Amino acid sequence: MQSKLLLILVLITFTGMFVFAEVPTTLEDFFLPGSQPGQSGNLEHPSKCDNCHGGYNQAVEPAFNWRGSMMAQAARDPLFYACLAIANQDAPESGDLCIRCHSPAGWLEGRSSPTDGSALNNNDREGVQCDFCHKLVKPMAINENPFINDADYAADTWPEDQSYLGTLSIIPPHSANGMYIADNSNAKRGPFVDAEARHQMFYSPFHQEAALCGTCHDVSNPVYAYNSTSGEYEPNADGLPAPSFNLRDMFPIERTYSEWMVSAFNSAQGVYAPQFGGNLQNVRTCQDCHMRDVSGVACNKRGAIVREDLPLHDLTGGNTFIPGLLEALFPGETSQTALQAGVQRATEMLQKAASLNVTVSGTNVTVTVTNETGHKLPSGYPEGRRIWINLKAFDSSGDIFYESGAYDFDTAELTHDPGLKVYEIKPGISTNIAGIVNLPAEPSFHFAINNKIYKDNRIPPKGYTYANFEAIQSPPVTNGNPDGAMYTDNQNFDVTEYDLGGEPARVDVTLYYQTVSKDYVVFLRDENVTNDWGNRFYDLWSSNGKSAPVVMASESIILGSIVDTEAPTAPSNLTARAASSSEIDLSWTASTDNIGVTGYEIYRNDVSAAMVAGTSYPDQNLSPETTYSYYVIAYDAAGNTSLPSQTVSATTKRQKGGGKPGKNSLALSGPNPFNPQTRLTYQLAEAASVSIDVYTVTGQHIATLVNSARPAGTYNVVFNADNVASGIYIVRMRVGQELFHQRLVVMK
Repeated sequence: MQSKLLLILVLITFTGMFVFAEVPTTLEDFFLPGSQPGQSGNLEHPSKCDNCHGGYNQAVEPAFNWRGSMMAQAARDPLFYACLAIANQDAPESGDLCIRCHSPAGWLEGRSSPTDGSALNNNDREGVQCDFCHKLVKPMAINENPFINDADYAADTWPEDQSYLGTLSIIPPHSANGMYIADNSNAKRGPFVDAEARHQMFYSPFHQEAALCGTCHDVSNPVYAYNSTSGEYEPNADGLPAPSFNLRDMFPIERTYSEWMVSAFNSAQGVYAPQFGGNLQNVRTCQDCHMRDVSGVACNKRGAIVREDLPLHDLTGGNTFIPGLLEALFPGETSQTALQAGVQRATEMLQKAASLNVTVSGTNVTVTVTNETGHKLPSGYPEGRRIWINLKAFDSSGDIFYESGAYDFDTAELTHDPGLKVYEIKPGISTNIAGIVNLPAEPSFHFAINNKIYKDNRIPPKGYTYANFEAIQSPPVTNGNPDGAMYTDNQNFDVTEYDLGGEPARVDVTLYYQTVSKDYVVFLRDENVTNDWGNRFYDLWSSNGKSAPVVMASESIILGSIVDTEAPTAPSNLTARAASSSEIDLSWTASTDNIGVTGYEIYRNDVSAAMVAGTSYPDQNLSPETTYSYYVIAYDAAGNTSLPSQTVSATTKRQKGGGKPGKNSLALSGPNPFNPQTRLTYQLAEAASVSIDVYTVTGQHIATLVNSARPAGTYNVVFNADNVASGIYIVRMRVGQELFHQRLVVMK
């Protein structure tokens, strides 16, 4: 019998018995066509690219923004190494498939063996780097021109592409599964036909196609093939490559590119989503959102073309946790400034990815979550990644009488109450191999040997149809079965109904995203018997906030009076006035008996707008000539809240030209001394990269409040001193070579 018989290895330890499964796989089982080790020349270190593409404008330059991305850190990611160890335990040499995309330089230069990543060097750890992406060639048959109507490509680049393709033993059928084609020439490929450079280059329309991203964002396990008779994914023959290199014939691991491909975003007009597109109003491709169009130049050389469609090389996703772990693991290899800017962008990306609508009727609450992205929400690598709804209902005394999706930030435990809604995908082991691997037929974190999807309730994108998503192996799944009823065609939202059992005075709903769950981190620690990456990642996770979830969206609805004998008094004398075409200034008076007040919450048009510590607030980024209504509540450290203040309204001014501040500045606009929050206001006369950090008087770094590029304008930032001792602190703002300081006093 030539099927992959799965061996059971039994390890006896002093404390007991551990059983894990191992597929007797070899490198041949993971062979995939395309460029092979030694066929793509030597990939140049990104620092060489920095000479021209960095050091001139962090807001738009490729170098700084790329270094803040997880693409640049793909081969430093400790979660990657912890996963890699388990994959190699379950299916020897399977790590080769992972290293292909996490460290293409290491793979192409022959350092993916051993497949645990231990042979990767400093250049390999630069992840998905400049020289790799700008070597890529579109898979195509010999003598077939995929851009037949592009005369510039046909005249210049096609002959070079054909020449290199002729050296490959097998040309991949499509851009997927790490089956990349990377030319052995040092020439760089890019999307602009009018670009000029001091190095050799080729014009490449492929670099404007989403398919380029699909190379590593459509992944299947080549060890399994689908058996249409049994309806199961079954092991292939031992020691041989997959019988077909078609992505659809293998077991799906992730389908981000395919999800986009069958969405409404993949159309001539795209989808109106200006929050993603930079200078674009409608977005179509992966690049439109993850390399959004900005205005600027791509290099620091005189005469560089100023473009309005310059792709920002930020490659932002949703990972806000891993960047904070990297300096401890690889000292001196990363830019903390770039990584912090990347975390800020990732947070903003998550907050653009979903919208929330909450309605309350008597004892019932309806929560609608809409996917604003061009793929499933969430998408990508399935294990440990999740989104969930937290709903709190308060009675008239301000006490919580109902909660779903409660999360303990200290223990990282998510309460699995009966009403919990978690959006996630759960692969696992099917019955046809469960007995062989001595693992139950159920969801599993053993991704290298998983061969069944047990749950997939992730929200599809606009343009979804069940038939199309079934065709790309990514249909909704309930209890291990495809579920065409979960989402109807063209439904890119999910509705959850809650019965509170009583009428609330207030309802708070929060949509959370988490990079990695506690269950998965503990699994990676406990299952690892080959190296220390499981323990290392667990320790980093435990000491760095335990992958604290990020708020994607939130909404609060007040339906009645929340009264408590110890509750603070509502603020008085609330006023609102238009400060500009995009800003309304609010101010109010704190009652003299509000001794315990720690801050205020502002509601704009009945939706929570901000939580601040002071008695004034500039509401920014509003539409011109638009009327907004506001009310404010006070709250104390115990969570008691006041009645709402009287509602006031104001209309923003007519849009005018100019409006830039005359100079850069940093000022305190909140209380000082304070506890626990204060607010700072900063102004930028021109678009610039700005960093604002808090230090002790001895120079110890406490917090980073801002680290990103900003257009000209006036901004506010809140410093929360909940975890800071009483004392004097210094806030420093850097804009280019200018430094600004403010002195803060925390008094507890």
